[in-house]
Amino acid sequence: MREMKDSGISWINEIPGNWNVEPIKYSYRLIAGATPESTNADFWDGDIKWITPADFKTKDVFVTGGSRNLTIEGYKSCSTSMLPIGSIVFSKRAPIGTVAITADKLCTNQGCLGLVEKNGRVLNKFYFYVISIYGEVFNLYGSGTTFKEISANTFANIKLPMPPIQEQKRIVGFLDAKCAEIDALTADIQTQTDILEQYKSSVITEAVTRGLNPDVEMKDSGTPWCPLIPIHWKYANPKALFTQRLDRAYPGDKQLTASQEYGVIYQDEYMELTGTKIVTVMKDFSILKHVEPNDFVISMRSFQGGLEYSERRGSISSAYVMLIPNNEYVYPPFYRWFFKSSKYINAIQSTSNLVRDGQAMRYANFVQVPLFIIPLDEQKQISEYLDEKVRKIDELLKSKNNQLEILAEYKKSLIYEYVTGKKEVPENA
Repeated sequence: MREMKDSGISWINEIPGNWNVEPIKYSYRLIAGATPESTNADFWDGDIKWITPADFKTKDVFVTGGSRNLTIEGYKSCSTSMLPIGSIVFSKRAPIGTVAITADKLCTNQGCLGLVEKNGRVLNKFYFYVISIYGEVFNLYGSGTTFKEISANTFANIKLPMPPIQEQKRIVGFLDAKCAEIDALTADIQTQTDILEQYKSSVITEAVTRGLNPDVEMKDSGTPWCPLIPIHWKYANPKALFTQRLDRAYPGDKQLTASQEYGVIYQDEYMELTGTKIVTVMKDFSILKHVEPNDFVISMRSFQGGLEYSERRGSISSAYVMLIPNNEYVYPPFYRWFFKSSKYINAIQSTSNLVRDGQAMRYANFVQVPLFIIPLDEQKQISEYLDEKVRKIDELLKSKNNQLEILAEYKKSLIYEYVTGKKEVPENA
């Protein structure tokens, strides 16, 4: 058991007696980035690689380039600088703490800091590991109202563990091997998760467009988005099944939020589940619309994930469209699944290019996609089948996601234990 000492830094705690903690600036030269004028076409789409924080993620060790390149003119027009291969790039804003190593010569925007080693006392890969686990700490040093940002000077003065160079090499070699094992397991579980998500989507789409009887006779539907339907189903104009609710908010209505993940829920529930804040309308309730249980909400994200089903009474933004189901033809829980089918979502997307502009879907888009008249008892059977089937798939997905979280935490803990010297690399490792 080697001798330990207090590092003097709460988030590092003890380190080996022969280690130091030093400001980043002792070992690195910090290089800021910049962005050329975005409207000048002469500055863009050249051969000089240029990255922003969006171009790299902590899980990816190396970054080779970004989504846009600069021309020579663009590079010279601003204060960005080229970083040599093997430099560390650090995201100093939105989000603070993302880190990668350059696999090619490149420059960055102002959201990044480049770290260029200057004295041979530290391995870039070692500092990559150290920085990758301290995102929460770096965020504490950030400031700003619009978005948090850590200044170059503040970052340069943050102290990090500094073991002898030979020990850095042993730690890096050990962590490279262990993290590769963890990453392989993570990739395998992520593949399983992706397959389950695809299976879930296919189960929903198959059930709501073909029914549950695999031997049922099919016929031409009369609509291109779903060419074949069971012979006893009928083509229908959406207006016959759903009308618009135009009611303004009622006195005492509790405000709702529509989301793909949680459906239509009360704002306070949503904020508690997501940890985000939503502006609540306190005075002018005329900008809100009334929602009844069993209504469907066409939200601004409906192009991307279907319409949202409401089981609650309340009010919601007037930017949304409420649909009232015709109970003669519609069993609402069935359409909760129907509107989530991939075929239907693709059909809705084909009605407009607004999805690319981030604009809301309207009733005019909704009525362009034909629906079907399906016996109510069959709608109920399909709905109950999907309730149970999707529940089981979601349980498997939850288990897989828990495994991914455990692996991510284990990887972070492993890195922490070795880059701070809490554990020593075995001699035979």
